[in-house]
Amino acid sequence: MTVESSGTEPMWLVAANVVRWRRYGDGGQELRPGTKSYRGGAKVYVVDSYPGMAHEQVTTIGRARTGRWITVDTGSRHLHTFRAKLAYAPAVRRRAEAIGVRPRSREEAEKLAGLLERLAAEYRETHHGAPHPTPCLCHACLVTPG
Repeated sequence: MTVESSGTEPMWLVAANVVRWRRYGDGGQELRPGTKSYRGGAKVYVVDSYPGMAHEQVTTIGRARTGRWITVDTGSRHLHTFRAKLAYAPAVRRRAEAIGVRPRSREEAEKLAGLLERLAAEYRETHHGAPHPTPCLCHACLVTPG
């Protein structure tokens, strides 16, 4: 069996996971699981970012809470563990190609993943500008002991 040239080859994309819990509401004193579109821990592929907004918003492709594939813009602060990953799922490749995602090399995907990881951590820390609730289950508090 041969691989056709109709987009059936895997694409290098940036993958990430949705935070299990996110801060919400006035001063970030409430916690909500995942995001409105994605369950906490869901794997998503980042297919676009908005340089004018300093990568604060990114376009993602992933399985929605309903189990269907969706393409949605989300705050990068709601994602973590950015990494370069080959996307094999035909649904991901079709959606990425439909919005004009150009193929990138592994090195380009790794570089973008590193940038997004740093920026997302910064956005999580500065977004609410208020102390965390006690106890706090947000991503920053879960991965930082103490």
